[in-house]
Amino acid sequence: MLKGKKLKLPDRLGSLVVGFDDKDEDSGGSGSVFESGEELEIIQPNGFGSGRESETDDDGEIEEDAMVKRKVKVDGELEQKGRQRHEKDGSGHVLVMKIIQTDEKRSDIEYEISQKEVNLEKLQRIASTGLPDGGGLRATVWKLLLGYLPPSRDLWEKELTGNRQKYSKLKEELLLTPSELARIKEEALHSTEHNADSDTDGPLTRQKISHEDHPLSLGKSSVWHQYFEHTEIAEQIDRDLQRTHPEMKFFSGESSFSRKHREAMRNILLLFSKLNPAIRYVQGMNEVLAPLYYIFSTDIDEQNASNAEADSFSCFVRLMSDSVDHFCQQLDNSSVGILSTLSRLAELLKANDEELWRHLEFTSKDMLLRVCCAMLLCVKSRLLSGDFAANLKLLQHYPDINTEHLLQVARDLSPDTSSYRLSL
Repeated sequence: MLKGKKLKLPDRLGSLVVGFDDKDEDSGGSGSVFESGEELEIIQPNGFGSGRESETDDDGEIEEDAMVKRKVKVDGELEQKGRQRHEKDGSGHVLVMKIIQTDEKRSDIEYEISQKEVNLEKLQRIASTGLPDGGGLRATVWKLLLGYLPPSRDLWEKELTGNRQKYSKLKEELLLTPSELARIKEEALHSTEHNADSDTDGPLTRQKISHEDHPLSLGKSSVWHQYFEHTEIAEQIDRDLQRTHPEMKFFSGESSFSRKHREAMRNILLLFSKLNPAIRYVQGMNEVLAPLYYIFSTDIDEQNASNAEADSFSCFVRLMSDSVDHFCQQLDNSSVGILSTLSRLAELLKANDEELWRHLEFTSKDMLLRVCCAMLLCVKSRLLSGDFAANLKLLQHYPDINTEHLLQVARDLSPDTSSYRLSL
């Protein structure tokens, strides 16, 4: 017979039992709290207290077996919750460690750039694994590693002032219309003459315009011809800037805020094009410039932020100098062109993972063409019934289609596409 049989609860059970920590002192302890490991009388399954005698030994054994099973179940639940808590604590630990590492990196970078002579090699090693956000660190580090700022802090102000003045002069000479430039020069000349002889007043002397400086002149040496020559490039730049990070209000939209930033980037790209006639502007340069200009414009240093356009231009030129050959069409097939670089990339991939290289080399490129062909075949009837304008609009706004079906059509194409027959 089991009478008053007691069961010792495990220490960790207390915190998981509902109401176990809620002792009601005012009610005289009706919600009683037990010390960890305190012996408790077993509550019988039929609702009677353990002080009552069980009618048979078998019933007692059944009751004890039920309690054992219940204890096993509770232990299992405890173990599961323990694992979950451990996993949660583990992720929290990782987050804390990440915050600590970020703070340490920020401190290391701040220390390096605060030195009278910045150790660029050490700075590059620290920055190679990423830069922490905030504090304007990214803008300063980029300027240092791109060679825009010299290692010596004492020269920073002089270099920044000089480069910003040079940029302003370049804009004046190359981005202003010839008439605007002529007006500025004339005003400067008049101001000089007026200061030299302030007692002499009279009408301005009319300046003669040569045939080469006339807006309608077709001569290649005409300043107006050179100005109009870049009109088409400027239009292409404008189109590309409209598509630059459209998800960011900083670049997109028609607010004065976004238009101001696009105008600054337009100046940079157009000026680069004029200074590099062999390369000019190539689509994609806008994407290279965008992060530079964004970081410099959002610098917490107001003076630096206000000169973001000039600083971005200088850093953009330095960045492009390392990859300018990739943008030059005449060099595409040379040893320094984009095709040669892609070939070296393929060789590097093949040497390190031939399986992936083979898959990309023999399937992905061919599959891209197959998908394009399948897209045409899937709208064959509409293409046959439309004229050029309608078909162009259709392909520019391709209709929704079952992707699995499209890919199946692409896979079913024979090497000779003309032999493929699609039932429509």
